[in-house]
Amino acid sequence: MVNEKENWSLFDERFNEFQIMKESQRAKKILKILNKTYPKITVPLKSRNIFTLLISVLLSAQCTDVNVNNVTSKIYPKYYKPHHFQKLGRKKIEKLIKKIGIFRIKAKSIYNLSNLLIQKHGGKVPNNFEDLEKLPGVGHKTASVVMSQGFGYPTFPVDTHIHRLAQRWGLTNGKNVIQTEKDLKRLFPKKSWNKLHLQIIYYGREYCKARDCFGITCKICTTCYPNRKKPVKTIKA
Repeated sequence: MVNEKENWSLFDERFNEFQIMKESQRAKKILKILNKTYPKITVPLKSRNIFTLLISVLLSAQCTDVNVNNVTSKIYPKYYKPHHFQKLGRKKIEKLIKKIGIFRIKAKSIYNLSNLLIQKHGGKVPNNFEDLEKLPGVGHKTASVVMSQGFGYPTFPVDTHIHRLAQRWGLTNGKNVIQTEKDLKRLFPKKSWNKLHLQIIYYGREYCKARDCFGITCKICTTCYPNRKKPVKTIKA
């Protein structure tokens, strides 16, 4: 005879299976909508090579892609290798990027990582997470973008926007960006990751904005949750 504790355990297992099934159904619907909305996708940050991609991603923290592109369009024609920035020095780098938020901190990171690339990596950007995340100013998200867009390695970079949308769409509990990345990787095919993370960013900017939709008006939200009436509160990254 099955006792009460075993009954609850069985219920929990079945409930979890039901939740996973529902998540997977939502993921398929979301992927279908995004592929139809954005069949072709372009990388928003302009770069000349993998090194300048790394610099652009670093600069994009707390700054719009448009602003970064405007600033780097005047830099990259002349400066596009680590030794260029090493020779410039921190103060001159500051002047070049002064229109970008927290430019002094970013200039320090650019100068220091340029030196480190020359000293330890022969002036090349490393193609692995361990070495990338040891570079000044480079965290997991920045490293993920470089691995994805620079080296074509399947990754799922999660920023604050993707973290917010994943919660609205019922794909994660929103505990933190690390958990969100794990959940998204579990739910979507690996071959879709590199394109999908950009599709989500574009969709969030256009249809499911931070101060709009709130989980109740855009096509993805209404498709996944047709009976939802109240705005969804999300946990910030």
